[in-house]
Amino acid sequence: MSEATEPLPLTGERTVPGIPEENYWFRRHEIVYARLLDRCVDREVLEAGSGEGYGADMIAGVATKVTGVDYDTSAVEHVRAAYPRVHMIQGNLADLPLPDASVDVVVNFQVIEHLWDQAQFLRECLRVLRPGGELLISTPNRITFSPGRDTPLNPFHTRELNADEMRELLVEAGFRVDLLTGVHHGPALAALDAKWGGSIIDAQIQRALAGEPWPAELAADVAAVRIDDFVLTPEDIDASLDLVAIAVKPVVEAESSQ
Repeated sequence: MSEATEPLPLTGERTVPGIPEENYWFRRHEIVYARLLDRCVDREVLEAGSGEGYGADMIAGVATKVTGVDYDTSAVEHVRAAYPRVHMIQGNLADLPLPDASVDVVVNFQVIEHLWDQAQFLRECLRVLRPGGELLISTPNRITFSPGRDTPLNPFHTRELNADEMRELLVEAGFRVDLLTGVHHGPALAALDAKWGGSIIDAQIQRALAGEPWPAELAADVAAVRIDDFVLTPEDIDASLDLVAIAVKPVVEAESSQ
């Protein structure tokens, strides 16, 4: 990002880079981009719900073309100014402004939980993908993100999913689910969980909700989190922090025989 570009404000709806107190959440988002980046090499990619744009810019380093779509005017303008490698379009994710079968990969990380019509959005992803193309998608695991609740804790979320619900939505939209895995704390973060009374996440949220200054030690621990402190594994998926899926648009028999 250009030093002359003003950062997007931190609203709670999206994460942004470069804020020490936000670093845990930023790295938790960033790991999915980093681990799935190879799926975008030499491909035409759409990031549906590109937010601040840092992820689309990461993808632009390996893809042949990256198009970003976001509904928020300030986000669109920010990406255009900060990340010129990304072709940015303002649009509704329920009606993607792209032609049928026009991209190889759709990326949608930490967005579907914000949408009112998740099924319609997934049908749109299927429409714009070429046969055999992939949807890379992540979302908070409802079981661990809003435990014991039917409605999300986060006021910006409309519906959170567990692993079974996520798989069902993808299959009903017409996708084949090739991978369903989860983001977990690695050893370093597990040690921080123990250090901060069982959960480094709760330690941050408690201070934020109370409006209290962070202890210097907590601030330092959060600022030091790296993407390698998280792991992606399909094991014990119901205990994962975030769900991650690779879903494929099937090649119909007539196409596959040509």
